[in-house]
Amino acid sequence: MLPASEDIEALERSIGELLVERGRLNTHGLERALRVRAESTERLPRLLSKLGLVSERDVAEGLAHRMNLPVVTARDYPAVAVLEDKISPRFLVEQLVLPLAEEPDGIVLAMADPLNTYAIDAMHLITGRSISPRVAIPGEVEDAIERLYGKNKSSAPPSADQAAEDSTLEYDVERLKDLASEAPIIRAVNQLIAKAVDCRASDVHIEPFEDRLRVRYRIDGALREVDPPPSRFRAAIVSRIKIMARLNIAERRLPQDGRIKLTIRGTQIDFRVSITPMMHGEGVVIRVLDRSSVTLDFAALGISARDLETYLSVLERPNGVLLVTGPTGSGKTTTLYTSLVRLNAPHKKIVTIEDPIEYQLDGVNQIQVKPSIGLDFANILRSVLRHDPDIIMVGEIRDVETAKIGIQAALTGHLVLSTLHTNNAASSITRLLDMGVEHFLLTSTLNGVVGQRLVRTLCSKCRQSYRAMPELVDQLGLRRYTSSQEVTLYRPTGCADCQGTGFHGRTSILETLVVTDTIRRLILEHAESHELERAAIQEGMHTMYDDGMCKAIAGITTIEEVLQVTRDMHDGQEAIPPNEETAIDPASQLTDDGGQTVGGEAGSDDVRATQADMPETGPLPSAGDNKARRIGGA
Repeated sequence: MLPASEDIEALERSIGELLVERGRLNTHGLERALRVRAESTERLPRLLSKLGLVSERDVAEGLAHRMNLPVVTARDYPAVAVLEDKISPRFLVEQLVLPLAEEPDGIVLAMADPLNTYAIDAMHLITGRSISPRVAIPGEVEDAIERLYGKNKSSAPPSADQAAEDSTLEYDVERLKDLASEAPIIRAVNQLIAKAVDCRASDVHIEPFEDRLRVRYRIDGALREVDPPPSRFRAAIVSRIKIMARLNIAERRLPQDGRIKLTIRGTQIDFRVSITPMMHGEGVVIRVLDRSSVTLDFAALGISARDLETYLSVLERPNGVLLVTGPTGSGKTTTLYTSLVRLNAPHKKIVTIEDPIEYQLDGVNQIQVKPSIGLDFANILRSVLRHDPDIIMVGEIRDVETAKIGIQAALTGHLVLSTLHTNNAASSITRLLDMGVEHFLLTSTLNGVVGQRLVRTLCSKCRQSYRAMPELVDQLGLRRYTSSQEVTLYRPTGCADCQGTGFHGRTSILETLVVTDTIRRLILEHAESHELERAAIQEGMHTMYDDGMCKAIAGITTIEEVLQVTRDMHDGQEAIPPNEETAIDPASQLTDDGGQTVGGEAGSDDVRATQADMPETGPLPSAGDNKARRIGGA
């Protein structure tokens, strides 16, 4: 039973209050929507989704709950058009309604706005039968109308003339502008982006192929394919993204980069857009930079108490160079941002040189590199030194000139933080020497190097424990991480909370090589990276393999995840024996509050471990167990 017109305003407010109760909307967002509602003819539920405060699905579920109506699911939509000969597609599009079925007691009608009495009365007049409304998601209604009643409902391939016409339209800039401004295209792009944020995706990949458009989200480091928009819309979708990123929609021959700022669910989120011409169109990658999902705190990055103590001892030195190494997407930038947040204070001036600037840090002077106009790392670094900084962060050391200027800055009393792309901490030292940095300058300025990777964390709701086979325990050297006779490991299973993957979020594993007098002597002797690593381990360095295996035994991740990111770190090098004087205590791998969550560039999550999860410390193996370290890449 639909409410009387005088009760609709109260019903709308109650839907907003319900969304607040469910945590889908905050009070400030509701008040903002109510102010807009007072000056608009649109209903509050529609405004909530249009303003980006809540998703269309949340609004539909709120409407259904308050009106005691069912929500239309994907399988409720018919395979063929219902009442096609009686209803105008234009009417369906304007009112956002769709007949689902003819039943003995009336017509089942999907409605984006079940409060739309005009649409219900019109359908009753057209059919002469009673109408049973259902709450539908607007985007799904539009897609169904296009599929069942649109011009392209036929599954037959287009004719040659039609194909030529479509090709002409694709290159018609004015037509693309018009298409990109139409509601279905705007809605399709907004839904792609909003769904990516809801799924905690770090990137959206839109890839054109000859006969289809593929859309994939990178979630927890792994690509996952999702349902794409119709292939015929691909040129319009790319044009819409270009318009949002303020790019040239007429340029299809050259790559373009831009940024988008949107408010989604009441949170402002930045998106970095990269568009590249490909064989069958333009490919798009959108990097999601959701500052609210990244906690710039060491406890949230999954850094163990032992490693954190070592890292801070290097970070908090007044001058020198500290490097963070690892491949792209290993969390280096987030680790450096977290370090800057810790160092940031009113009495310190911090300047960063980045390409690109991913997150804006309050109180930090951030500079964007622009190589196209000669504004590269080296040129900016020379200028920055004249601004009297205390701390300098260089986004990446890409050439010997930048490396040498950074080292000179450290020699004159500055603290310099930067990144390198190397397999592990020790190989960063040999990389700098190979680039042409003098060994005597390196020994005078380098304080430490951090090697880092990201591994997926197991879903705490569905992870499953199992007893490791003795052969596996011996092969991987797992007994050194526990005193128990039986080694317990964990595997993913999958549930609704983790979308069936068994994983939820990512955490870091790392090693911190502190440059001691022994390491300096080896650098002056031009030692190989495996010799430097051997010396660091003998002085107490905890490798990435060790950190990962401790987290695997604790149930934070799996051994497969650890082996995947550490297996090739020392290929072709002599196996490095473990330090037999220092036992590795897995319990020390937890942060002080016992929590570890996602770190790095993929966002943040709530997978946690407690000290009860950690096994007791076991004895270290003899040097004869080197095979295990070789397999693990330590």
